[in-house]
This record gives sequence, C-alpha cells and structure tokens, in this order.
Amino acid sequence: MAIIGSLLKRGIRFGNLLASRKKVHPFKQQKKTLSKLLAKARYTEFGEKYDFEEILSSSLFGEPREFYEKFKSNVPVYDYNKIYGEWWQRLLNGERNITWPGRVKYFALSSGTSEASTKHIPVTNAMSKAMQRTSIRQILSLGKYKNLPDKLYEKGFLMLGGSTSLNEKGNHYEGDLSGINASQIPFWFKPYYKPGEKIAAETDWALKLEEITLQAKDWDIGFIVGVPAWIQLLMEKIIDHYQVKNIHEIWPNLLVFGHGGVSFEPYKKGFERLLGKPLIYIDTYLASEGFLAYQRRPSAQGMQLVLDTGIFFEFVPFNDQNFTPDGEIVDNPETLMIDEVEEGKEYALLISTCAGAWRYLIGDTVKFVDKERAEINIPGRTKHFLSLCGEHLSVDNMNKAIDSISNELGITIKEFTVAGISHENLFAHHWYIGSEQEVDPAVMKELIDRKLNELNDDYAVERKHALKDIFVTVLPNSAFYGWMETKGKMGGQHKFPRVLKKNLIEDWETYLKLSGYYQ
Repeated sequence: MAIIGSLLKRGIRFGNLLASRKKVHPFKQQKKTLSKLLAKARYTEFGEKYDFEEILSSSLFGEPREFYEKFKSNVPVYDYNKIYGEWWQRLLNGERNITWPGRVKYFALSSGTSEASTKHIPVTNAMSKAMQRTSIRQILSLGKYKNLPDKLYEKGFLMLGGSTSLNEKGNHYEGDLSGINASQIPFWFKPYYKPGEKIAAETDWALKLEEITLQAKDWDIGFIVGVPAWIQLLMEKIIDHYQVKNIHEIWPNLLVFGHGGVSFEPYKKGFERLLGKPLIYIDTYLASEGFLAYQRRPSAQGMQLVLDTGIFFEFVPFNDQNFTPDGEIVDNPETLMIDEVEEGKEYALLISTCAGAWRYLIGDTVKFVDKERAEINIPGRTKHFLSLCGEHLSVDNMNKAIDSISNELGITIKEFTVAGISHENLFAHHWYIGSEQEVDPAVMKELIDRKLNELNDDYAVERKHALKDIFVTVLPNSAFYGWMETKGKMGGQHKFPRVLKKNLIEDWETYLKLSGYYQ
C-alpha cells in the first residue's frame, strides 16, 4: 500500500469533513473580506483618498448594508487603463503604499485575449499566499471524489505554464503568472512538481515541449494542470514521439485534469481521443488578478467563488444600460453584492483584492448556477461578444454551436474565432474554424447558423434583417498557433481570442495572407 498516499488521503477526507460542516454564508463572508481589505489598505494613498476609514466604520457600526453603499459612493469603478494610469504605473516605479501596503515586487504580464498591449498586473505577497491557499483547497476537494486510489496522492503533478524565468526590471520582476506561482511553490510540493525547475524556467515554448516530451517516459504523472489547447498539444507530441496509442501508455496513473482559461467543451472531443481511460475534470478560474473560483464537488454544474481569501466580488448586470456596444462599462453602473444576484442572469465581474485592485472590471462575465453555494460559470467576456446589429451573440452561444456541429459531423475542432464585418451595406459574421479533418464549409455554415438560431432569439431576429450572412473559412490549427507565436503568446495562460474586433481583424487577415493560408 502507498503509505504516504494513504495518510494524505485520510487527511484530505478529514479536512473535507470539517469543511462540509461549515455552511456557506456568501454575504457574511464577503462583508468580512471587504472589511479586512479596507482595514489593511486604509493608510495607503488610495485608501486615504477614498476614505476607507469611513467605509470601515460603517461596516463595523452602521446598518447591515450601509458599508456597501458607502463603498459604492466613495470608490469609482476602474478598468485596467484607468487604474493603471492613475495608480498602478506608480507601482512599477517602486513607489510604496499606493493601492496596497508596501512595495510590489512582482507583476504578471497579461494582454488578456482581446487587447494588443501588455498589461502589468500587480502580484503582492498577500495575493501569492491567497493563491497558494486556494490551490491547496482545490487539491483537498479531491477527497470528495469516491474510489480514488491511495497511490494517486504520491504521483507527479504536471503544471504546464509559462516560464519561471522572470524578467528583472529595476525594482521589480515581471513575467507570466503561472511562472510567478511556480517559482514560489512550497518546499513540500517540489518532489511532486513537474516538469521541474530547470524545464519550467525555459523561455522557448517549443523547446520546453520538446524537453518535457523527452522526459515524459520517466515520470509517473497523476495530475495535469493547464490551458486545454496546450495540454492537448503536449499530449499529441508525446504520443507521436513514442508511437503509442494514447497518453495512458506513457502515464498509466493519470487521473485528474485541472483546466481553466477557456471553456473546455470545444476541446473535449479531441482531447478524449488521446486517452486510454476517463479522467476527472476540475474546472478552475485562475486569472492574473487572483484565484477566483474552482469546482469544489463532483456533481457541481459550476465553480464556487472563493469568498474568504482576499477577494471582494461585485456584479454588474451585463446589459445595454451598463455597457456600450463595444463592451465598455459606463460611468456609475448598477452594481450588486453577492446576495442580490439572480441565478441565470449574466453579470460582469468587479473585484477588489489584496493585490491592490479596487472595484476593478476583470473583463469576464458570470452566471450563477447555484446562488446558495455561490457557484458560477463563465459564459464569456465583456468584450468577447458580437452585437453588430443587436444579435447579442455570446461566447457561450459560440461554444455550444461548435460543440454541436463537432458531434454532428464527427470532427474535432480545437480552435475557432469569429469576426463581425460589413456586408452589403449591413453586417455579417465570418467564422474561422480550426480542424485537421476535411469538411465542407457550406455544410458547416448551415449547421452553425441553424444552431445559433435555436440558441439565441436575438440572433434569429437579426438573421432576417441586418445580419445578412455568415461566412466560414476552415483552417489547420497551425494557422491559429502561428498567429499567436507572432504575438509572443505561445503557451502559458495565453488563449486565442474567440472574437476578433477592430484592428485585430485586419491583423489576422494580413497574417493569413502573408502566411499562405489565403491565395
């Protein structure tokens, strides 16, 4: 028997037993979280400007909801450009006590999936510790899955992320968030951690995959964590290199896949063709700004928000009153606390964190699938939707359409993106589909259009009026990955944008022509 694994399993079960006795109280937990954030940051320049002391007093001595009304009236809503321009750029210069106590040593580089310029997201010591605590909780949640073998807890844990080799920029370090986190893993976890410190520090993505492939046969992997596209690419490379039928011939004890960043559904069909037996899938919501949620129980339809580790959530109804057609948030939008939301409605997410983000628009939209348990899913992003003429097409609609036609045609679609274009003095959608299998674009067009008409009433109306047509171009997956490589976005947490807007459309079309994908 795997003695260490047995002890770990018992400890995990005991921890989950204690946790299961604690009922989730979303409002109380969030009020306490905000109070702690305000107390910690009240003597920063940000806290003094917006009178955190007053908000904190109302939290401690005022009416039950007075603290939130004070918070909303005192502190404005920020997107990245606004908070960077007013506050965060000073952190890069080494200034102290600006939006969080002390000096920020690490910055995660991120462009999201819709912006061209690089964002610098502060990662404080408090946020690093919060992320580690949540990661441990996620591992502990495995105790809720029945019949897991004891030996699983002694297996390797492969984390496929960005380079841990960070760039030193005067008074701070910057790099991929997964690299920052991997460079700070606790000592007790290092014996289980793969690919190990040397390979993890590799900055060349192709070389990193090659080195992992060469060592894969010597590792006994039980867990893999990463963005689905890159994990699938790695498994395909390993299977091809060793000329085996599936990844379980190399890693027979592989049982758990923790994924995040994008919806897994478009990848699932092709992903499972690489397996010799089923995996446990655990959905994760880890952003550069914090570890926001994870799937906590086997039967959950969504991920549970992490309410008590340094993140305060607010919810903005995602509608025309609060957002422009381009996905920009209006001044003074309607905002709600967690007890005020409704299941099934779409909300943009604001977060205030122990990294010095305040009422910060993270860019994702969420829907509550279980309000009592604070469980959500992510239908899309505030800027990743198409509404050229009122069709209100979400990424969730797109994912469901692609999943449906993949099943109907029996093909694997790993990547896709959609652009809104002008057509016959009105509008059209241009779909770019990534598949290695031969497929008739005309058939795919008909199926996509039919499915979206079923899923989205607004789309169905506009297809009879201003949305005159849709076009489909089928490309090899190398086209998508090649474009990302030109942007320096291979691997790590990078994902291909599901919606192309404005200058990205022209950039993508130019790349396709220059690369020979278009004649």
